[in-house]
Amino acid sequence: MIYSMTGYGRGTASLEGRELTIELKSVNNRFLDIGMKLPRQLSFLEDGLRKLLNDNLSRGHVDVFVNYRNLRSDSKTVRVDEALLRAYLASARESAKALDLDDDLTLSKALTLPDVTTILPADEDQQALTELATTAMTEAIEGLKAMRLKEGERLKLDLNARMDTMTGYAAAIEKRAPAVAEEYRTKLTARIEELLGETEVDRARLATEVAIFADRAAIDEEIVRLNTHLIHFRELLEADEPVGRKMDFLVQEMNRECNTVGSKANDAELTSIVLLSKAEIEKLREQIQNIE
Repeated sequence: MIYSMTGYGRGTASLEGRELTIELKSVNNRFLDIGMKLPRQLSFLEDGLRKLLNDNLSRGHVDVFVNYRNLRSDSKTVRVDEALLRAYLASARESAKALDLDDDLTLSKALTLPDVTTILPADEDQQALTELATTAMTEAIEGLKAMRLKEGERLKLDLNARMDTMTGYAAAIEKRAPAVAEEYRTKLTARIEELLGETEVDRARLATEVAIFADRAAIDEEIVRLNTHLIHFRELLEADEPVGRKMDFLVQEMNRECNTVGSKANDAELTSIVLLSKAEIEKLREQIQNIE
């Protein structure tokens, strides 16, 4: 199965007034790179969430967004700064006495004075939140992988079509290669006879020159390696493991063999096929950049 590195997944878990949601967004990257964004009070969850991602993904940049709601009655605590409240009251009474005013300050009014009360989140049950986070992350990862697989299947269809094209180019190179030396011999003979006129051509010397050219232009090894790379690439398309890095290596090797064929081939038809092959290889390279 081929997995893309682009995808989205979302998971939600809730229990006894607690609700935790995790969203995953991934794009291509050479390695597995995780960006974690979660509330400060949930920072203890980070290592566990990273481990889950590492166990399920091998490549890609993944952004993790964690949202948490606690609707329980004990989710918050109210703290009263009694020392500050006493200071407020003492000052108010002194002012009331000095200005001959009635003291109408009540407790409800006193609690609204600046900084007297502070609302704080209660200490969270880390065990309960860990279980919720694990459930939500597992669901989000499943959704992410499902989308990455769906995109990977589309990439696989395209890559198979491009492999068919490359196989055709390799066959055309293999078919054309033997004719290059013979055409060179014919052209060289005609040229020599044109220059020498009635003078007899040294056939042995001519055969030697043709043999030297044929040896220099021989591309049998390059053709064998190119076909081997194409076969291996098709095998990777059916693999059950991440293959993006291996595919990238094979594409580089295909390009290397085509460059060698192009440099050896003193033939316009071969050069044309090589150029078409290199263009197709570049398209392959672009596609596999998004394969896990």
